[in-house]
Amino acid sequence: MAIYTKEEARKIMEKALSFSSADACEINMSGSESGNIRYARNTVSTSGHRSNQTLVVQSSFGKKSGTATIDEFDDASLEKVVKRAEELAKLSPENPEFMEPLGPQTYDESITYVDKTANISPEYRASVAKKSIEPANAKDVTAAGFFNDRHGFSAMLNSKGLFAYNQATNMDFTVTMRTNDGTGSGWVTRDFNDVSKFDASEASKVAIDKAVMSKQAKAIEPGKYTVILEPAASIDLLSNMAYSFDARRADEGRSFMSKDGGTKLGEKIVDERVNIYSDPLHHDVPSATWNGEGQPIKKMKWIENGVVKNLAYSRYWAKEKGVEPVPFPSNFIMEGGSASLEDLIKNTKKGILVTRLWYIRSVDPQTLLYTGLTRDGTFYIENGKLKHPVKNFRFNESPIIMLNNLETLGQQVRIDGNLVPYMKVRDFTFTSLSDAV
Repeated sequence: MAIYTKEEARKIMEKALSFSSADACEINMSGSESGNIRYARNTVSTSGHRSNQTLVVQSSFGKKSGTATIDEFDDASLEKVVKRAEELAKLSPENPEFMEPLGPQTYDESITYVDKTANISPEYRASVAKKSIEPANAKDVTAAGFFNDRHGFSAMLNSKGLFAYNQATNMDFTVTMRTNDGTGSGWVTRDFNDVSKFDASEASKVAIDKAVMSKQAKAIEPGKYTVILEPAASIDLLSNMAYSFDARRADEGRSFMSKDGGTKLGEKIVDERVNIYSDPLHHDVPSATWNGEGQPIKKMKWIENGVVKNLAYSRYWAKEKGVEPVPFPSNFIMEGGSASLEDLIKNTKKGILVTRLWYIRSVDPQTLLYTGLTRDGTFYIENGKLKHPVKNFRFNESPIIMLNNLETLGQQVRIDGNLVPYMKVRDFTFTSLSDAV
């Protein structure tokens, strides 16, 4: 059994803690039950179930720490792992940035667990594959997809009296559809805590339609174009931008948020319509209400009306700077508008629809300039309609420039545990063509 209740987990961790003779001891325990199905060439290739459990002990003597891990929870094993962590701690050098474990904390009750997701059956997974494969066959398209569901828990206990526990469920689905002549490709992704929000037929149809529509793509000249970015096309750029909200990197002059020996906190950096926040209790993208250090995670504004409102401070860096710690966000929520994807297309005279970006790499961390490629459905828009598919592009773009060139914000969509709107952006820079489908 890999899933332990709050009471069961606490009992095991307290037993482990009872063997500790260190100055400080922190115990993390986790477990999960997960199932999956994978298919390719319109045939199921693998189906499986995984059960994992682990307990991690970090023991500290002064500023010297050691860590040991085990997956057996009988008394002898618990004593063994604690003593091993202590042995390693005594052999370790001092950590100049060591922080004492936190004492007891108060956490909001999370909303990450959904019983229906925890009880997904092999039959349900097979039905997901069927709802991709059968319509793909009917459209002369080949499907390759993966569906994975997970039910897990995490718990934390330390010698200062802190205890935290959380259960969560989630499911992820991706599928690539390729036309059998090899010239068209479509792709879609879906993820939810609550599987009842997932529609395998709808998701598969999106990918199939993109594949069929993208056959025989035409080459057009690279350059600056008005683009409509689906959330899968902007999420990686926005996530990379979020990493620059680390206060230490900014203070040390190592990120976009650095400025003249200080930071851009309080400055307007993007269009005033941009509002970004995190919230572990958001009903569409819930997350745990505590992080790996045991800090409570609360709703936090990061950009408000284009202005940087907060930077994330680790406990160590907050102590160095004499401020309160600000945990890094557990999700990323960008406010949007009411326009649907169809509305954005309808209101575009000339532009390009981008399904997603991939193989993104950093070009310049100081300006957040990135390069990468479009993929799996890129289309030319003319007079409010998708006129024809176009060959894929390589792009060079910064999310900061992108968010300063906003024309329209559309409806929000959940992607990778975040909420991101469709966006219409002017002067997006495509630098060359790619022959990849």
